[in-house]
Amino acid sequence: MPQVLEFKLPDLGEGLTEAEIVRWLVEVGDVVAIDQPVVEVETAKAMVEVPCPYGGVVTARFGEEGTELPVGAPLLTVAVGSVEPSGSTAESGSGTGAAGAEPSGSGNVLVGYGTGAPPVRRKRVRPEGLSAPAAAAATSAAQPVPVASVAPVPAAVVASAVVPDGAQGPVAVVSPLVRKLARQHDLDLRQLSGSGPDGLILRADVESAIRSVTATPQEAAVTDQASARPGGERVPLRGVRGAVADKLARSRREIPDATCWVDADATELMAARAAMNAAGGPGAGPKVSVLALLARICTAALARYPELNSTVDQEAREIVRLSGVHLGFAAQTERGLVVPVVRDAQARSTESIGAEITRLTEAARTGTLKPAELTGGTFTLNNYGVFGVDGSTPIINHPEAAMLGVGRIVPKPWVHEGELAVRRVVQLSLTFDHRVCDGGTAGGFLRYVADCVEQPAVLLRAL
Repeated sequence: MPQVLEFKLPDLGEGLTEAEIVRWLVEVGDVVAIDQPVVEVETAKAMVEVPCPYGGVVTARFGEEGTELPVGAPLLTVAVGSVEPSGSTAESGSGTGAAGAEPSGSGNVLVGYGTGAPPVRRKRVRPEGLSAPAAAAATSAAQPVPVASVAPVPAAVVASAVVPDGAQGPVAVVSPLVRKLARQHDLDLRQLSGSGPDGLILRADVESAIRSVTATPQEAAVTDQASARPGGERVPLRGVRGAVADKLARSRREIPDATCWVDADATELMAARAAMNAAGGPGAGPKVSVLALLARICTAALARYPELNSTVDQEAREIVRLSGVHLGFAAQTERGLVVPVVRDAQARSTESIGAEITRLTEAARTGTLKPAELTGGTFTLNNYGVFGVDGSTPIINHPEAAMLGVGRIVPKPWVHEGELAVRRVVQLSLTFDHRVCDGGTAGGFLRYVADCVEQPAVLLRAL
């Protein structure tokens, strides 16, 4: 007897609580193998392919592309035992066990973890191809689907899918995120008029109601006028953009930051880089980048000033100085600003740091960074000079204690050895958490970085 199992959006780690469906990789009726990717989702950290731990026939999908789902919400249902996926065997664990045994999944969460069984070519199974028990099970499993898998949701389906919010009857809400948002702000959904199809209450409707409740009459009037302006566009703060917004806002709220900066003559640093790359010769591997050199300088500076490689435990009222330097670097991608992290940068050579930066940058551009590669940083290097600007006052990447900003390296008039000369100059800026140190420590760190930029031999002496 086939069973219909429900696969829910798994915990993707790193404290993530929701994800947006970007692209379905299977359709209703497809045959899937254990650990075959079934959907591509975007979290606040990265794009992730989610594998299904069951093998069988997809009987229902939950959510259209573009829908946000919380962790634990149903993703799809699979009829297990009705059709044996091609390429799977009992020995590999891709089907059911012995007769009468309960089917078991792999327990995997993300692609690349666990058994890693290779995906098989998907095969469509028409409803008439299912056995009668399987078809019945598939029909019963599809009953509670809150969002249709292939067609727009008609009013009748919405009404039947809605869970009553009390004794006064159902509310035209499909998204569990909308319900959660309303509960958090003590909103009665029955008092709202939905702007979606057939009166469906959308997230924008709830957010508008929240603003009208919390705003003063004057602010509400301004908001209403802004909403009524022709040609206005509202861009949802979600995914990477939403995560960045939340982190930056939290940094400004919690961290009493201060910024100091200095101009440095980078002529010798650029000459040293050219010499290093020339010494390698053809076929010696990737060239040493300026960012890799600056990253290596940062690790040396943090060894001298460990106060800046720390975080503040607000509840315990303690400064936690961290032993390892997990160096984040800002990278601009089509999905927005991300900060990949080079683990244990203090133990790496310049060449090793450069190779890891190259790997992470490529993964960021292709959207294949894992959540673990975007978290856990202890200090951030921000090279905004690539945008053609000289200076900035960076916002600290919460919960870190400091960020070094690097402007463009350009020829400028400079007094060198008592004479006016044209030198390659860069502006360095350090934003730091004033709770972890005073200006003397921050200034000492920045001056050491500038000295290494101006005289690379200073760095060599510390190795």
